Amino acid sequence: MSPIRTTLRRAGLVAGLTSAAVLAAAGAAFAHVTVHPESYAKGATDGVLTFRVPNEEDTASTTKVQVYLPTDHPVLGVLVTPQEGWTAQVTTTKLKTPVKTDDGSITEAVSEITWTGGRIRHGEYQDFNVAFGQLPDDVNQLTFKTLQTYSDGKVVRWIEEAEQGGEEPENPAPALTLTAKPAADSGETASSTSDSASTAESSTSSSDSTARGLGIAGLVVGVLGLLAAGFALVRVRAARS
Repeated sequence: MSPIRTTLRRAGLVAGLTSAAVLAAAGAAFAHVTVHPESYAKGATDGVLTFRVPNEEDTASTTKVQVYLPTDHPVLGVLVTPQEGWTAQVTTTKLKTPVKTDDGSITEAVSEITWTGGRIRHGEYQDFNVAFGQLPDDVNQLTFKTLQTYSDGKVVRWIEEAEQGGEEPENPAPALTLTAKPAADSGETASSTSDSASTAESSTSSSDSTARGLGIAGLVVGVLGLLAAGFALVRVRAARS
């Protein structure tokens, strides 16, 4: 075999192995249980979290999903969306430290949601939607440890937390990043500035109008005075004659 053919063959083999590694990594990432969106602002209200559960087994179906919500930084006002074919069981826990809100202190929060009765087959995934009333504002990330049970009895524990700057663990738990609260709306500031400028302009315009009115009135009075003086002079001359 010629050196050129040998080189091309080796290059093709390396490319094939690289592609296989990339596809395997992508497949592994897709097989993870994840939460969407990946981030929310701290203290966000009236939102929805979607837990995506793919089936990674060739010969078994997913029949049970358990999502554990943190209670040290609780998610308030949790509501579960009805899912066709699935039954959701919601478990609440008394909080060690009540959370103060505008409506009073919250002493209990949802700690676990379990979906059963449905089936996620090979090559499929299922989205489970959870609405919330308010997210915590005193933490940078929320971790939702999840257990995935298959029809053959196998349980995959998605509970490992990735260390900052470290590699992703084999069975990572779904994690939600909480970002800084957005700054005050610049539009409101601009609107306020515009309103102030408009008020000042209106005030200036009003002052100018008043000045013009007074000037015109002064001219009218002056003209009338001249006319009166002229009329009086004419009468005096007529009387002398």
